[in-house]
Amino acid sequence: MKTIKEIYEYRTMIQSLVRRDLRGRYKGSVLGFLWTFINPLLQLVVYTIVFSVIMRAGIEKFYLFLFVALVPWLFFSSSIMNGAMCVLQQQDMVKKIYFPRQVLPIASVTSCFVNMLLSFVVIFAVLIFSGYGINLQAVLYLPVVMLVEYILALGIALITSALTVYFRDLEHILSIITMAWLYLTPIMYSVDMVPEQFLPIFYLNPMTPVIIVYRDILYYKTVPEIATLFQALLIGILAMLVGNYVFSKLQKGFVEEL
Repeated sequence: MKTIKEIYEYRTMIQSLVRRDLRGRYKGSVLGFLWTFINPLLQLVVYTIVFSVIMRAGIEKFYLFLFVALVPWLFFSSSIMNGAMCVLQQQDMVKKIYFPRQVLPIASVTSCFVNMLLSFVVIFAVLIFSGYGINLQAVLYLPVVMLVEYILALGIALITSALTVYFRDLEHILSIITMAWLYLTPIMYSVDMVPEQFLPIFYLNPMTPVIIVYRDILYYKTVPEIATLFQALLIGILAMLVGNYVFSKLQKGFVEEL
């Protein structure tokens, strides 16, 4: 509670860091902030061609099936990658002034989260204008799963940001891990396609229940199962607790290592 209270007192600093990151992300590029929408759309086109034309996944309206899961995944993977470097990138600030160091991964993940919210504008536009439609009752659960995913991403970002200070190669290792993690998560395929004997291991993936809930709400247009939502929430809270513990222990040596 002491840590939460202290972080809340530095909320203005978090807001400032988020604004700076969002403004600087595409600074100098011709299309600027439009890349927030273009990036997921381009990836959607590539994966759709590969898995519905070449490999023929055989899933109805595959571009929608993929899109509603791909955008949340992009938020999660960017939170891990950007979060891992957030302390190193602000090392001058860490050395010179006092503030709760958790502010840095919180600001980094929040910036990625805002990006995802903007991308969801495109998702809803595609769902509505394609005639596929939405279930308003199911959509009411969307903020819940978004919050759960935010907590999960922040918990992992706390761990990776602290570890990267001591082990700089982790940045490159994480790029390989996230690539493998993408294919171990039901984004380009459904859970039904996973062999039954591998399902217990498959569900150890913390992103599996999260993606299932997103897809239930937006693709299948059904209210997600409470058990799946609860599983995602439980994993998110556990990740946050572990992440905060690891970060709190390791932050004591940040200045010396930087």
